[in-house]
This record gives sequence, structure tokens and C-alpha cells, in this order.
Amino acid sequence: MTAQLIDGKAIAADIQAEVAKRVTALKQRGLTPGLAAVLVGDDPGSVSYVTSKTEDSAAVGIFSETFHLPESTSQEELLGLIADLNADERFHGILPQLPLPSQISEHAIIDALSPAKDVDGLHPANLGRLLRGETGGALPCTPHGVLQMLNRTGNDPAGKHVVVVGRSTLVGRPLAVLLSNKAKGANATVTICHTGTPDIGRFTRDADIVVMAAGRPNTLTADMVREGVVVIDVGTNRIEDASRKRGWRLVGDADFPAIREKAAWITPVPGGVGPMTRAMLLVNTVSAAERTLA
Repeated sequence: MTAQLIDGKAIAADIQAEVAKRVTALKQRGLTPGLAAVLVGDDPGSVSYVTSKTEDSAAVGIFSETFHLPESTSQEELLGLIADLNADERFHGILPQLPLPSQISEHAIIDALSPAKDVDGLHPANLGRLLRGETGGALPCTPHGVLQMLNRTGNDPAGKHVVVVGRSTLVGRPLAVLLSNKAKGANATVTICHTGTPDIGRFTRDADIVVMAAGRPNTLTADMVREGVVVIDVGTNRIEDASRKRGWRLVGDADFPAIREKAAWITPVPGGVGPMTRAMLLVNTVSAAERTLA
């Protein structure tokens, strides 16, 4: 068996086309959705990611502006900008690019966002709505993207055993809640594994679907999964590769070549979950704009 690839780029393109239609409908009603991206410092990865999000926004007709602050920005200065953006009616979504410099508390900045403009879905009010199974708030982008990937490839998690490896607030925990919620396209039985789990393979070998969000290459090996499993790899890790001009390449948390010979479906890295995260940010932005007219 050789697994079918779950093409995150293609699914994200479909979602972008859907968002573009919603943006057009809003503009016909006199409203242009707006996204404010906040970048502190010059981390190359963060700069590249924000640039990509700006390009994605332009492609679907969303107005976006990046507020680029120096690395030395204080927490008070950033909180002042967040307050200004909360009050700025041009923007329906605010995206503080993480990670932030060490002098700034990420929790303080996220908590300062208007929940209605929190397009990463990380504000406590939005996480609370997710936990209660309520609609009307933004869902965290990566977990929502994973759910879309499963359902749009015919891998409905309902009634399945899903093992999530990773317990971060950004991915693992909200994904486990989203998958287990009593809702269409969810209704899974979920197990969370993490660095404190003595034998992760004990759980992953029993899984119908495995989602890797551990942040460590080769955490999932072929002997840890059964035939016909679905593997979603959220991990993005740099490893040395002398054959590449830049000296490194990106890999996920799963041993892709070996597991592909056992799995039914698997995501590549790159080209899997990453494009979906960006696409769901657009969904959250246009949804936030739509709610202002509801």
C-alpha cells in the first residue's frame, strides 16, 4: 500500500476561492474585510509568514496592512497598538505574529485583543466557546485546517479513534476538543499523547487517524502505526541536508517515506497543513467581517 497524498495546497486553493466569493458579496454590501498583521522584530520566518498572509489576503480581496515594529518594542507600546487596532473599524481581524520578543508576554497581548477581531482563535473567550461547542467565534487556524483536510478528503473523523500527539494551546489541545465536539464532521474519540506519555506507539497503533504536532522529527515511525491509517503531520522541522543549496530541508514529525508505505492517506511536509493554516486565517477574517453585519 502506498498512501494517497493529502494536497494541502489544492484544498487551500479551494477554500480561498470560497472566501473570495464571500468577500465579493460583502463588498457588494459596502463592506471590505480588513486584516491587520502585527510583526515585532525581523525574524526571517515571521517576516516570510506575514508576507505570505498579506499576499493571500490580496488574492481574495481582503484589505490588509502590516504594522512592523522594532525588536525593542515594549509590552506597553504593543498593547497601545492593539488598543488602537481594536477601535479601528477598517480592520475586522488582528493578527499578532508569534513568537513575540522575550520582553513581551504573548498571553497579555492575546488577552488584549477584542475577541471579535481575534482571527487566530486564541483569545480565552474564543477558546471557551470552542470548549463549550458554541459557534460564533474564531476557531484556531491550524486545528480547523486539519478538520477541513480530513472532511474534504472523505476521512470524516466521526466514530474514529484519533490520536493527537502534542498538547500545545496552539494545536494539540484545541484540535482534540474540535475533533471530539458533538458536531458534523467531528464526533471522534480522541486520545492526546505528549512528552510525558511513556509509550506513544501503544496508542498510535490503535488509531484510525494520527495527528502529529510534537515538533520533533521522526517522533512517529512506521512500526507505530497500523495499515490503512490516516496521518496528518503538523510538524515543521529543519534538518541538515548537504545536498540542498541552503544546507537544510523541512520535514515533519513523521517518518514520511516509511509510513507512506503503510498509510491510506498522509500529508506531505511542506505542502500539507501549512497552506491550510493560512487559508483558515482568511476564513476567520471574512467571518469576522460578516458578523459585523449580522
